[in-house]
Amino acid sequence: MGRPITLAHPHVGDAEVAAAVRVLRSRKLVQGTEVAAFEAEFASLVAGRHCVAVSSGTTALHLALRACGIGPGDQVILPAFTFGATAHAVAHAGAAPVFADIDPETFTLDPDATAAAITPRTAAIVPVHLFGHPAAMEHLTVLAARHGLAVIEDAAQAVGAALDGTSAGAFGHAAAFSFYPTKNMHAIEGGMVVTGDEQVARRLRLLRNQGMSARYEYELIGFNARMTDVSAAVGRVQLRSLAPWTARRQAHAAVLTEQLDGVVTPSVRPGVVHVYHQYVIRHRNRDAVRQRLADVRIEAGIHYPTSLHRSSAYDQPADLPHTEQAAAEVLSLPVHPYLTPPDLARIVAAVIR
Repeated sequence: MGRPITLAHPHVGDAEVAAAVRVLRSRKLVQGTEVAAFEAEFASLVAGRHCVAVSSGTTALHLALRACGIGPGDQVILPAFTFGATAHAVAHAGAAPVFADIDPETFTLDPDATAAAITPRTAAIVPVHLFGHPAAMEHLTVLAARHGLAVIEDAAQAVGAALDGTSAGAFGHAAAFSFYPTKNMHAIEGGMVVTGDEQVARRLRLLRNQGMSARYEYELIGFNARMTDVSAAVGRVQLRSLAPWTARRQAHAAVLTEQLDGVVTPSVRPGVVHVYHQYVIRHRNRDAVRQRLADVRIEAGIHYPTSLHRSSAYDQPADLPHTEQAAAEVLSLPVHPYLTPPDLARIVAAVIR
């Protein structure tokens, strides 16, 4: 039957352990030199934008919204086909999430559906670069500019992705990345907000550290959203391996796409660098396929079985047919860098059977 094949494989090697121990022994543990170095190094992935490290990807999105002035009375358009943190960040900022439908090929926010959802209260759009495929930013940024809306990218799953030569996270007013252990790179836990606006970056730094411009000088009401230096040190190590890990994900995805005859495999738009945080197929008998994989010790996932507008937390009567169909059909297959050729062959054989 073969060894178990897991959906994710968080990497913790000797270099990560050594980096964490080095910081622990230094006793300089929170938002210090390691965090500053991680921010500077991460900037190379996002066209040199300001980078502000925080405690999680959810926090990154929440603070990005707050720093861009989104709050009570505002509406924010986002997809319902995403992880709950996208909408939760909007709600925690005091704004109202408004769900729009997705492009059925890429699972990302549909520009026409977004345009139809705009009202006089709309203040921002939050495109999600889902599964590592960038949203249609060339259309969404034009739409936002026409209506005077902020664009805050949810790039939690898209580190290293790009569209027409521009990196995910470098399109909008701000963007949020996640370094959760199952992401393409991790920092144990953590997030990064990036922005091209120096004033937004300044507000972000205030917000993450209790609103203090100097010790005990409170310029605004902030949060404890600091990143630890242990997380930053691990993130710096992982950053050095991101390019080869991404290349392996892309190579594994190419094998799966070539060999999964008769299966609806991921679509990649022209000009896109897809980083395959997840490799997502569609199948009308999704649950049966998942069970077949489980029977031969291959883990598969459903991202996401319930669209947010149908969840108890939001329960909105929106008509989102492409979202509903995706939630009923998607299945994530293993694509992580540690798969072997025999692993890929087993995955293909099990799915086809």
